[in-house]
Amino acid sequence: MRKIINSTYITLDGVIQNPQDWPAMGGFGEAGNKVQIELLERCDAVLMGRHTYDLFAPVWSAMSGNPLADRMNALPKHVVSTTLVDPQWNNTIVMDRDPIRAIRSLKEQPGADIVQYGFGPLSRALLAEGLLDELRLWVHPCLLGTGTSDDLLYFPGSSGSFTLAESTTLPSGVVILTLAAKTEQDGQ
Repeated sequence: MRKIINSTYITLDGVIQNPQDWPAMGGFGEAGNKVQIELLERCDAVLMGRHTYDLFAPVWSAMSGNPLADRMNALPKHVVSTTLVDPQWNNTIVMDRDPIRAIRSLKEQPGADIVQYGFGPLSRALLAEGLLDELRLWVHPCLLGTGTSDDLLYFPGSSGSFTLAESTTLPSGVVILTLAAKTEQDGQ
């Protein structure tokens, strides 16, 4: 079965919203881009909610000529939304009815892994349904001191156990934690 891998930027104090507004970390550089490309190469689909789609579509669709942008633009993009009717980003498929059933079906289809960007209602639903297999947190070495419950990774009623599978430190100081979801077979 295919795995769903969530990839999310986060600060030391748990903020996940608006990473473009965070203090500059010197960029990811070559090492960070390599990690991103490797993730996209092991996946054959992208999954996201409407908010992430609205942020990603204008940026990524305007880029080309580098391996990361070309791969992102070529992959099928599955967007959970009841309001998106005419997506302009190529290869976009809207999941507007019973998204959990559609995502479960997508996972069961043959193919490579699925990457999910952003962490919001869709990620929380995936966690609640046991459909999120791996969480990749790109921990930025800064404290913002801001954030509401909508801006934080934490949310009331959240639960889930993970095992550290790998950690990678980038020259910029960003640490990527790869966490595998524990399952009932793991003794949870």
